[in-house]
Amino acid sequence: MADIASEELISYVLKDEVALIGLNRPAKRNAISDRVVEALAVAVDRATNEARAAVIHGHGDHFCAGLDLGEHVQKGPMEAIRGSRRWHEIFARIERGTIPFVSALHGAVVGGGLELAAATHIRVADETAFFALPEGQRGIFVGGGGAVRIARLMGPARMGDFMLTGRVATAQEAERWGLVQYLAPAGGAVDKALELAARAASNAPMSNYAILNALPRIQDMSSEDGLFVESLMSSLTSATPEAEERLRAFLEKRARRLDIPQAAADG
Repeated sequence: MADIASEELISYVLKDEVALIGLNRPAKRNAISDRVVEALAVAVDRATNEARAAVIHGHGDHFCAGLDLGEHVQKGPMEAIRGSRRWHEIFARIERGTIPFVSALHGAVVGGGLELAAATHIRVADETAFFALPEGQRGIFVGGGGAVRIARLMGPARMGDFMLTGRVATAQEAERWGLVQYLAPAGGAVDKALELAARAASNAPMSNYAILNALPRIQDMSSEDGLFVESLMSSLTSATPEAEERLRAFLEKRARRLDIPQAAADG
């Protein structure tokens, strides 16, 4: 059943070392149902096992319009809790896994779609993307991790404004508020996301693992505890054979240098 769901609802293509995962319910604006969550779990696990980075995107005119409300309205409280916790479990495999995930955003990035995007490590929005959390107007509350992830990205006050008023933000506003890190022209989000994912895939796996798992946890610690964990991760990553080779390559001028912005180079 998981394979069938994966084929119908989620597309999967491996491009060199990057897995391209597509939400594939364009007629429903890629709304997330229980079956979509399970199909996404299959794709995320596959990418984790065979790729070094992944891109999540949406087929059709939108990234994701959020929760499948037609399915959700039929659920009782306990069933809704189990569904929410399943979202938490699957999205955590993205956020705290072993490979970096980049989301390519266009059209609607709304409700649960924004929650999914917030679980990725890098977010690219094209100029057609718009962002909203209309749960307040629907009589519900976020349930896919947004109260933690989105609030940390844009701040609880701004998130509260979104939910209370139904405010809709443009891609440019989302970039200013920290919801996304990169902007792209219309239709260009996937290409930019693939470029960034390929760059991340070229990193040492241990370094990527530390960035994905240690860095966010350090933010939850006291300063002193965070500095202690930083020292541990620094020593662990530096002790790997791959780190030694990469450092030697840099010292011997065999490694790629930083891409200095033109304005800084001219200065």
